[in-house]
Amino acid sequence: MKKQFYILLICFLATPFLFSQQNSIKIKAELDVEKDELKIQQEIIFQNTSDSILNNIYLHNWANSYRDRKTPLSKRFIKDFKKDLYFAKEKDLGSSSIKSLSVNFENVTYNELKNQADVINIDLESPLLPKSKVNISITYIVKIPNARFTKYGKTKTGYHLRNWYITPAIYNDGWHFMSNLNLDDLYEQGTDFEIEINVPKNHIAESNLYRYETKKEKHNNYLFVGKSKTDILLGINKTSQIKTFTTKTVTVHTDVFSEELDFNLTTSILNRELLFIQKYLGKYPHVEIYIDKATSSKNPIFGLNQLPKFLRPFSDTFKWDIAMFKALTKRYIENTILLNKRKDYWLIDGIQNYLMIEYIEKYYPEVKLLGNASNSWFLKRFNISKLEFNDKYPFIYQFTARKFLDQALNTSADSLSNFNRKIVSKYKAGLGFRFLKGYVGDSILNQTIQEFYQNNQLKIINGNSFYKLLSSKTTKNLDWFFNDFVKTNKKIDHTIKSIKTKKDSISVTIKNKRNITTPVAIYALKGEEIKLKKWISNVDSTKTVNFKKGDYDTFVLNYENLYPELNTLDNWKKVEKKIFHKPVKLSLIKDVSSPNYNQLFYQPDLSYNFYNGLILGMKLHNKPLIKRNFDFKVAPYYATKSKSVVGQFALLYDHFFEETKLYKISYGLVGSTSDYAPNLAYKSLIPYVDIIFKRKTLRDVSTESLRAKLVHINKDVAPSAIETDQDNYSVFSLSYNYSNPDIIKEFRYSFNTEFAKNFSKAALDLRFRTLTSTDTQLDFRFFAGVFFKNNTNGDYFSFGLDRSNDYLFQLNYLGRSESTGFFSQQYIITEGGFKSVLPTRFANQFMISNNSSIGLWRWLEVYNDVAFLKNKNHPVYFAYENGVRFNFVHEIFEIYFPFYSNNGWEISQKAYPQKIRFSLSADIKSIYNFFRRGFL
Repeated sequence: MKKQFYILLICFLATPFLFSQQNSIKIKAELDVEKDELKIQQEIIFQNTSDSILNNIYLHNWANSYRDRKTPLSKRFIKDFKKDLYFAKEKDLGSSSIKSLSVNFENVTYNELKNQADVINIDLESPLLPKSKVNISITYIVKIPNARFTKYGKTKTGYHLRNWYITPAIYNDGWHFMSNLNLDDLYEQGTDFEIEINVPKNHIAESNLYRYETKKEKHNNYLFVGKSKTDILLGINKTSQIKTFTTKTVTVHTDVFSEELDFNLTTSILNRELLFIQKYLGKYPHVEIYIDKATSSKNPIFGLNQLPKFLRPFSDTFKWDIAMFKALTKRYIENTILLNKRKDYWLIDGIQNYLMIEYIEKYYPEVKLLGNASNSWFLKRFNISKLEFNDKYPFIYQFTARKFLDQALNTSADSLSNFNRKIVSKYKAGLGFRFLKGYVGDSILNQTIQEFYQNNQLKIINGNSFYKLLSSKTTKNLDWFFNDFVKTNKKIDHTIKSIKTKKDSISVTIKNKRNITTPVAIYALKGEEIKLKKWISNVDSTKTVNFKKGDYDTFVLNYENLYPELNTLDNWKKVEKKIFHKPVKLSLIKDVSSPNYNQLFYQPDLSYNFYNGLILGMKLHNKPLIKRNFDFKVAPYYATKSKSVVGQFALLYDHFFEETKLYKISYGLVGSTSDYAPNLAYKSLIPYVDIIFKRKTLRDVSTESLRAKLVHINKDVAPSAIETDQDNYSVFSLSYNYSNPDIIKEFRYSFNTEFAKNFSKAALDLRFRTLTSTDTQLDFRFFAGVFFKNNTNGDYFSFGLDRSNDYLFQLNYLGRSESTGFFSQQYIITEGGFKSVLPTRFANQFMISNNSSIGLWRWLEVYNDVAFLKNKNHPVYFAYENGVRFNFVHEIFEIYFPFYSNNGWEISQKAYPQKIRFSLSADIKSIYNFFRRGFL
């Protein structure tokens, strides 16, 4: 072992001429486990490989990105609704403290970039000429952060480090420096490493470099070396975390292994995977490859890794195989192709996901998207159970694109929404390579990929290199792919407009429904068998293609889902015309749309209110899993307590915009009937228009909208009562709404006006919630409402101090007419926002109120409210109250205990339990939106 290492080390040190333009890094480090610190002396030999004269050098110091809440990493986490780093204790933070820095053994001026604590600028005393080099010496201490932030740092078993050392930025037509944003995309040049580290006696150091260990009296000494390496990982634990598998191509070191698979089977699978990758990419330039669990877990197989363990629709072999294949292809490519992954990530993602698709097709063609669950008695009747595992790529893309939430592939990775960055853009890139395979031919594409990989190993390149190479191997025009497909989020969407049968031929007219011109794949089928396949180019509007008559009955576009398309349901056309081209089919719950049927979905539904009791019924709708522009719903119910039929219906059409500041306009009509009091029902009919504006970016979580609606209400009247204007009325409402649900500083406001026959009024509802530097929540709300005209009698249309009358029937009250009892204690923050019931509860002229609360400990908060109410012929009434709020889930589940108000000390008064109020939201959409924050 020693002999082999020395031979390796001699070769490493004795052949610098082979890598004369290579940067090199030498590190001497010592681990202090008491302080969680690495004390480092580092030497960087930086080569100016450009044709430019450099007056400064930039260094990446990503270990410093954990320093405080002002770093780009901390701010990025806040945008992702993660506040762990922002409020972390001092002992959990990380930093990189530089003690000295010199260039060519002379002290120089250096500084952190403004607002980028993890990037260092060095001003050179003498310009660095092309093909010249400098020696940069740095002494610094790295405080290791807690691994819970990014999975790198101090773990439960020791340390798992990534981006822990200082490394030069790349100069290539300008400096390419970037801050750590938890994207694992540090742009490094291939570098020769020599790292010597001392660790405590009972610790073991492991890395993705060659290792030599020397055990000494008080510590263990490790020497790690490697040529043309990037992204050096370092693990230090009391026990070895790594298993080694020797295959026919490379040696795999990994802590990603399955206890259910034995060593021989694991080795066999790894061997198959690496041979497959080598077939497409060619030989790997290193003899070893390192796969770590932390990095692998941050790039999971979505839809597979997220399933709980008790659900096992996939075999252990399949799960481990494709998870490891994904990790291997990522390392195989990223360790070799030196692209700026923040800008050209699409190329790496495209090759990786293309290989994933090919691997699944070769070795697991029978695996369904839902795995073995597809054969269950319940699921096998659904279309989604028929989808192959690879069908997830066009399915997920279409799911996002139909909502117009996808982004161009050349969008910088730090500007992508999390859903696009983690899933959609990767899938679209993989489908893009599948598109190229179908269009130019698999031999041309595969040859290009391999040549691109082999010819550019450890070279600084960009995505344009692949474009030039592929274009040189085909006469077909590929501008549509590298321009519109990569650089825009234009959607592909074609349909078969018509089929005309002639004596000996068939004419098929293809229509392009969108603003992108790409090749189109058309198929002729006999049943499900492909009889003919042809690529059609230049379909910019419509194009008619003639085919000889043959043994086929259907023409289909994009039958094999070779490219991502906005809508594939209208891609099918029968040769023989039929009266009912697509018969109606009823399906249970939601499903994937079928091109052969017009589907209607039905699903059981239940709800509850105090007057109707348990409400049971069935919803009939046309909403599949992937959104469509026109939706309708009809939902009849039977109420068990009132023994009556209630229900609702809804019609909605979404009109999306791509080139304007508008995101979409929604036109809707909803109607419903339910009980609002014992044995008394109401009917509502509401036509409305919503105008939703685009966000500045898809990473911006703020929303801005306008809503206009006309609410018609018709209420039943008790037999002994006389119908009044409060029982049959119409109200026109116009509102503007803005929301920015930031996790640290949330700001929302709405301005609403209402016009009716006997009144008109306006109201402003403004809410601000912030977290202080000690993670204390401060909550403020301001409400102001005024009547312009009020000729009504009573307080039915008045502003409510503690409870809105909700005459528009838009709040989810369980017992909306109750004045006593449990259901009267339900609280929904609106209008006055008070919790105590005071002598003056309504205002028919104006109301101004302020609601505030301050956090004490976890969910416990103290609230204080004040308000001014004005009623006709009465002086202004001043209202006040305070109490304690248990804010378990903000605006979803809260409990209020009033203490003191205009009523005096409420806690000492009789029937105090009846004064307690609670918020309980049964709105599934609100709950879903709360928990999905930061992902979409």
